[in-house]
Amino acid sequence: MKVVTFGEIMLRLATPEYKRFNQSQVLNSSFGGGEANVAVSLANYGIPVSFVSRLPQNDLAQACIQELRGFGVDTSHIIFGGERMGIYFLETGAVSRASKVIYDRAHSSVSEILPGMIDWDVVFADANWFHWTGITPAISASAAEVCRQAIKIANARGITVSTDLNYRKNLWKYGKKAQEVMPGLVEGCDVILGNEEDAEMALNIHPDGIDVTSGHVSAEAYLSVSQKIMKQFPRCKKVITTLRGSVNANHNSWSGVLYDGKTLFKAPEYQITHIVDRVGGGDSFMGGLIYGLLTYKDDSQKALNFAVAASCLKHTVYGDYNRVSVAEVEKLMAGDASGRVSR
Repeated sequence: MKVVTFGEIMLRLATPEYKRFNQSQVLNSSFGGGEANVAVSLANYGIPVSFVSRLPQNDLAQACIQELRGFGVDTSHIIFGGERMGIYFLETGAVSRASKVIYDRAHSSVSEILPGMIDWDVVFADANWFHWTGITPAISASAAEVCRQAIKIANARGITVSTDLNYRKNLWKYGKKAQEVMPGLVEGCDVILGNEEDAEMALNIHPDGIDVTSGHVSAEAYLSVSQKIMKQFPRCKKVITTLRGSVNANHNSWSGVLYDGKTLFKAPEYQITHIVDRVGGGDSFMGGLIYGLLTYKDDSQKALNFAVAASCLKHTVYGDYNRVSVAEVEKLMAGDASGRVSR
């Protein structure tokens, strides 16, 4: 089994120790981006994975590539060109103060990618799964077209295609709304992940009776959304939704549901009471889900449980990447959340 992911990886500059932008004199640097985060998770779980992107030919890009290789991610299909790597700035919130993200990714190398630059037939030669997110078509019209090309070729080759809808209102700035672009891409997907806002803003599918600010999210409330998605996109075999109840910036409830057209599976709910870093939480869920669906085959419940447990653990890890092992995830799945020292 080999997975291919395609998207943008950025330099992440974050304030330390919950400081605000206007009070921090230093910023911690690391790398991250939706599809790269998924690739790192899969590599950690022992799944062969290739990350495809476009980066400038400079030392910063080389440092990023070296880091990905260190995790075991194949970077041989990353192409070079353009002038800059995208950047995002993160101010981590606390208690009642929400986190903030500022993007500086205009004219990044991957946003100026063009159809034909990537030979998808070569990339997909030994692939079984292709993953993309709604972030990629949001950054530019040309990136959306390259994504469309990849999905079309993956479909023709019989490769499973998954997406995380990942609606980001601050990125759709090139004259197209998400609802004008995303449905044409999602129609080629077999597995769709998204929350209630993603479904509404990206696909114009409206959820009913969902209030994420209550601190608890009902799984059953998402059944109608999942059914609507499957009706609109008949290729889709599984619709998955993360269930995040926001008590405050440091305390979230966390679970998920999976609908396969017949059964609505629900994972156990975790109370994450002292969040270290929630950025990349959805990506860690997606990485865990792909691993679960590939590893546990027809056991959708176990695949979902793995995804939720993996992403629960991600909230305890600083940075975009989920630096946990299969054994650690399975330990939490089995009910051991004690946090006792492993000697």
